[in-house]
Order: sequence, then C-alpha cells, then structure tokens
Amino acid sequence: MTTKAAKRKNTLRLLMIALILGVVAIISLLYIVVAPNVRLHDKEQDAYLYIYDNFTFEDVVEQLDTGNYMLNTGTFSLVAKLSGYDQKVRTGRYRLEEGMSNISLVRKLRNGSQDPVKLTINNIRTRDQLIKLLTRELMADAESITALLTNDSLIAAYGFNRNNVISVFIPNTYEFFWDTDATELFERMNKEYHRFWTDDRIARAAAIPLTPLEVITLASIVEEESNKSTEHPIIAGLYINRLKIGMPLQADPTVRFSLNDFTIKRVLFGHLRNESPYNTYRNKGLPPGPIRLPSINVIDAVLNYTKHDFLFMSAKETLNGEHNFARNGAEHMMNARKYQKALDARGIR
Repeated sequence: MTTKAAKRKNTLRLLMIALILGVVAIISLLYIVVAPNVRLHDKEQDAYLYIYDNFTFEDVVEQLDTGNYMLNTGTFSLVAKLSGYDQKVRTGRYRLEEGMSNISLVRKLRNGSQDPVKLTINNIRTRDQLIKLLTRELMADAESITALLTNDSLIAAYGFNRNNVISVFIPNTYEFFWDTDATELFERMNKEYHRFWTDDRIARAAAIPLTPLEVITLASIVEEESNKSTEHPIIAGLYINRLKIGMPLQADPTVRFSLNDFTIKRVLFGHLRNESPYNTYRNKGLPPGPIRLPSINVIDAVLNYTKHDFLFMSAKETLNGEHNFARNGAEHMMNARKYQKALDARGIR
C-alpha cells in the first residue's frame, strides 16, 4: 500500500471515529435534555419548587438538591445554562412532576409557568389571623401586607379605613399566583368585593337601610352569635330592630372581640366595663368594623333578614347553640334565668 493510500485510509478512519464520537455526543446531549430527571419520593403528594424574588440560579439548584428532587442536578444545570435560564430566574411556585425532563422543567421555570395557589379565606376573626393565612399561602410577607392595610390614604382611596378594610376579603376560594405582592393582592380582592356586591345586594342593603360595609359588620356579629344557619335571619332581624329604635346592640361577641379573648363563655359585668368602640354594651349602633369575616351565607342572611318584633335573645338552656327570642324585657329575663341556671348546673363561670 502506498503512503498516499495509507494517509487516505487513516484520514477516513479518523473521520469515522469523529463521526461516531459526534453521534455519541449528540445522543448523549439529547438524552441529558429529554430523559426523565425529576423524581418524587411521595408520588401521592404534590411537590413544589418555591422561587423567591431574591433567588439566584444557584439557590434554585440548591433547593432542588436539598429536596432530593433530581436524579442528577448537574445535567439540569447544564441544560439550564445552555438555555440561558441561569441568567433569567423568575419568581413563582412551580409544581414538580415525576419523570419531568430537564428541558421540560427548564422551560417551565424560564417561562414563569406557575401553578396557581387555591387561597381559601374562611373562619377568620382578626386581621392578624388573616395576615397569617395570606403569608402562609403567598410569597408576600407580613410586613408588606400590614403596611398596606394600615396605609390610611391608600385604603381610603378604595373606600375603607383601618377598622373595616378586612371587609374587602369576602370569604371564598380564589386562585392566585404565589408571587402576588401585597398591592396586587389588595387590588384583586377589591375587584372581588365589588363583584360580590351586585346591584341587587346593594339595593337590599339600602332598603334596611345599611351600607355594604355595615352589612358585613352586622353579619360578623350575627355569625358569632350562632352556628345555626336557621337562626341567622332571625338574629339579623333582631339587631336591625334595635338599630332602628336606637337601642344598644348589647352583643356579647363584640365584648369578646374588644377584649381579644374568644375563650370567654360567660360575659360578666366586669367584661362589660371595657372601654372600647367595639363594646356594644357601652356604645350604640354598630361597632367601627367587623369582628370576623362573615361567610357569604350570613351576609345574605342579613340582606334577607326575617321581619319580626323580637328585641331580645338568650342562649337556650339546652346549651346546644340555639336561642330563645323575646319581645320584651320580662320575657327575656325568664329566658335568661333558665340559661344562667343551666350554666350554674354545669359549673360554667
């Protein structure tokens, strides 16, 4: 074989080797890109990646590594860098799926394709409880939410004040992106608030006559008074009767709220001396804001209150959460004595 032929053969051999290596490299790269790399230890429970606004790419990788969510974080880092994601980290809450490939996860993170949070607002008594719920479910921190809810000029522009601003959070289940900030949260809830207050509801409130905010405040008292839905329209009617004649509401739940002690089972004269605008034994009319976030059903119970001539109510001696209603003080005292006797018999002070 001539030297020239030998060189040609070696060249072909080298080209063949290079081709094979190239094919292997391409196949390896494709495998790295599309092969399953996400693993979930509990396939029955969703797993999420939370990326805060101060996170770097290294923080993202660390969270994946710490959670042991990946078979190989190195290949994920390689694909992420080839895709430019390491230079453009976006905040959000992202659901991880068993068997996701590196490219699927990178695309999701790079595009900011978040999985929304279902935020359920219910059974909230105080602003602090509300803030605790919001910060548990969303990225917004307690400081930013508190600052917004106490920003007098801002909330006044929306028609609220510090005492009634939590009324904007109509209890329901809403979908939010996890990285919603305090301002976006408030603006969304304000839209939901006005969506809730339809022309029909506003007209029913005006016929009482109460404003929507006053209806929410009254509904908050009604809901605290009884867990029996059948009683809510009756109790609402009783308090509306009192409002119309200028009689103090004398609602025990407002006293508990004013003392910030919801464990009180028996409101005593000492409790009634508390000087607070929320103490409806000392102040006529409605308190300056709701004492809880009332459910939609109770708000509607106030708007569709039962018309009657009851002015008094007392918990039933059965202690089952129901009430006896009365038209005058004499009837009420008889009912109250039966209730007090039942409490004494059970040693409730």
